[in-house]
Amino acid sequence: MDSSKVSLRGFTLSDVDDFLKYAGDDRVARYLTWDPITSKEEALSFLREIVLPHPWRHSICLDDRSIGYISIRPGQGHDRFKADLGYAVAVDHWGRGICTTALKMALSRAFKDLPYLVRIEAVVECENMGSQRVLEKVGFLNEGLLRKYEYCKGEVRDFYMYSFLNTDVIKP
Repeated sequence: MDSSKVSLRGFTLSDVDDFLKYAGDDRVARYLTWDPITSKEEALSFLREIVLPHPWRHSICLDDRSIGYISIRPGQGHDRFKADLGYAVAVDHWGRGICTTALKMALSRAFKDLPYLVRIEAVVECENMGSQRVLEKVGFLNEGLLRKYEYCKGEVRDFYMYSFLNTDVIKP
């Protein structure tokens, strides 16, 4: 995979068709808190109401076509120093290093854009081995198991907590 073809940028409404391709895929949505998006109208609404107002959500692009997203949501008040990480990539691009490349770009950019951040954390379902590998390849630390931590898709599930600090080094 030529990492020079991977970029991050803000979403636009013109991304709707590309967004729908991966946001409507059950395999992509499996580990996300939202259900697959099934129509262009629903995708446009999601982009307008959720994606565009988000404080730090970027499209993962391959040759400037949206193939996924990365979001970093800072906490509020006393928790402003930490942020939650979320990401997804279209199934056609799994296992190609694209998400790892994009996450490295996002970390560098997020700590500059949000200088008050000290910690970015990700909770990952125990079965989601691909996401765990991505985080570990970038340099996130697995802090341990969170038993019955979060409700997702009709059940309370176990997760691992991963973190990356502003003093940590992104792995080459």
